Amino acid sequence: MFFVSDIMEKAPDSYKSHLHETVYESLIKLQIPFERVSTDEAISMEDCIEINRKLEMKMVKTLFLCNSKKTEFYLFVTTANKSFKAKDFSNALGISRVPFAPAELMEQILGVKIGAATVFGVLMDKEYLVQVGFDKDVLLEEWYGCSDGTTTGYMKVKTVLIVNNFLTYAKHIPKVIEM
Repeated sequence: MFFVSDIMEKAPDSYKSHLHETVYESLIKLQIPFERVSTDEAISMEDCIEINRKLEMKMVKTLFLCNSKKTEFYLFVTTANKSFKAKDFSNALGISRVPFAPAELMEQILGVKIGAATVFGVLMDKEYLVQVGFDKDVLLEEWYGCSDGTTTGYMKVKTVLIVNNFLTYAKHIPKVIEM
């Protein structure tokens, strides 16, 4: 059985990475309330079913993409139940088709490994290489469920606070995409 802790409303006592620490410092600084859980390592959307149940929300799917030259990067946030179609994404942004970015670039630019892609990764993007895109259906949800920058920590935050407060603070204004 997949382990999901009780809900907590405070930052962890210790951190697993610089990003992990920065996520919680930023939320506290911005006075953005959150609920979080610790879990077994979760990599797939199927692993998130128990997390969703515990936090009473729906986890988003966060994808890190790049152009073929690996010079333009996109962090796309969509609903967990939608399949990703590169052609539709590219058409929505008016760009050439984009593949998934290599794992090493995700770690280098966003500070996360495979399975932990999160909107909070833009805190590590000091050169503003990443364009954030939000599926408009994500914006319809009251709650935003995502990784805290690890594959063993997940949180629930008001969607409006992520989009209006957090992303403004991180200087990454998202493009809203209809997919």
